[in-house]
Amino acid sequence: MTMVQESVDVDVPLHTAYNQWTQFEDFPRFMEGVEEVTQLDERHNHWRTTVAGVTREFDTEIVDQLPDERIAWRTVGGDVQQMGVVTFERVDDRHTTVRLAMDFEPEGFAEKAASMTGMVDRRIKGDLRRFKSFVEERGVETGGWRGRITPG
Repeated sequence: MTMVQESVDVDVPLHTAYNQWTQFEDFPRFMEGVEEVTQLDERHNHWRTTVAGVTREFDTEIVDQLPDERIAWRTVGGDVQQMGVVTFERVDDRHTTVRLAMDFEPEGFAEKAASMTGMVDRRIKGDLRRFKSFVEERGVETGGWRGRITPG
């Protein structure tokens, strides 16, 4: 598996950054290669992505979600293997650090080459920068889900 870790400081309060991240169907608005995310229920999402010219569809399951602290997920079924966690840390009343750590298994030549050349790291870093711009330009979240999901 390949590990990617990136972080970004956003100029919005903690609850705004967290609430916006829970709006998975908005991800295509700031994540490169994410074509569509459909929220199936409070734990499950269906994704359609294109990475290195390869289109994939897969499902994810939220395995741990604690409002204003973290959201952890993993893929379920299918041929995409991925797991990760995004954490939110209050810097002060108007600033938040968002950290993303993700493990994934590149499939096929194109995805393995993208991983080896650092393209995936750059894409994740760009996604976080675009998230920063998206939420800062709006100043408020497009919605929010503050439920608790526990591992198990």
